[in-house]
Formats: sequence, structure tokens, C-alpha cells
Amino acid sequence: MLTIIVIAIVALLVLWVISAQRKLVNAEELVKNAMSQIGVQQSSRWDALTGLVELLKSYNEHEYQTLKGVIAARQGIDGNSSADQAQAQEDLIGNVMGRLSVVAEQYPNLKADSMYIKTMDSVNTYENQVRMSRMTYNDSVTRYNRMIRQIPDSIVASLFRFTEKQYLKEDASKKDMPSLKV
Repeated sequence: MLTIIVIAIVALLVLWVISAQRKLVNAEELVKNAMSQIGVQQSSRWDALTGLVELLKSYNEHEYQTLKGVIAARQGIDGNSSADQAQAQEDLIGNVMGRLSVVAEQYPNLKADSMYIKTMDSVNTYENQVRMSRMTYNDSVTRYNRMIRQIPDSIVASLFRFTEKQYLKEDASKKDMPSLKV
């Protein structure tokens, strides 16, 4: 009788460990998926920026060559990428966008070009999608990190070496409300 009780307890313990491990794997995969979505949106934005840079070629050859070099330095973001790698790509995209804005200010004809306007609209759409993907990623990381830190799942997490994931940081330059003074 005692043997049956011990076997039943061990069986329940094994089932609990399996269940907890599966739940942790599921949460970790959601984090990876969210990071992959950021990579997909960034890639689309890079494609649109490449189109803008090609359009810039006829206006300013030096800026074209410079931005082409920056775009060549981009790296893909996938499910195994870190938050720091994703942020580095966002910073690189911001650099390209800033330079394109400066050139567009210098060449009013470029700003009036219908292809420029259409492509900038696409870039803005992709930027909003990246913003939403970043929010999804951080939400997924919150759920995952909570699971690996709370008892009893933390026991299984440490047993199977699940580690805490990094959050994507908020862009400090976008924290403050922009001035509406004209």
C-alpha cells in the first residue's frame, strides 16, 4: 500500500514537472516569435528605406553612397536575437531616417515627389507595426519572466536552465511630449 502511494506521488510529481516545462517552453517560444515579428517589420522598413535611398540617388550622390553603406551594415533580427541587437537595428534605422529627412529638407522637389511621399507613408506604417511588435514582445517577456521567477515554476525553470529575457528599452528621445509651439 505504501509503495502505491509513493509511486502515485512520484508520478504526480513527474507529471507536474512535465507540465511546467511545457508551459515554460511555450512562453519562451512566444517571446522568440515576438522578436521574429520585430525582425519581419524591420526588414520591411529597411526595404522601404532602400527604395527611398535609391530615389535620393538622382538628388545627392554623396548621401546616396553614404546611406547605401549604412543599409549594407544592417543585420537580420530573428527569434534568437537579443533585445540589444533589435535596439541596435532600430538605432541604425533612426540614423538613416534622420539623414533622409535632412536631405529631403535640402531638396524640396524630393519631398514633393509622389514616390517619396508613398514610400514615406510605407515607412511610417512599418514603424507603427514595429512599435506594436515591440509592445507584444515586452508583454511576452513579462509573462515569461514572471513564470520563471515564481514558485513553483521557478524550480522547474532553474532545473531546465530557463533564463530571464531582456526587455526592449523605450526610446528616451520619444518620452517627452513634443513642443507644439510654432
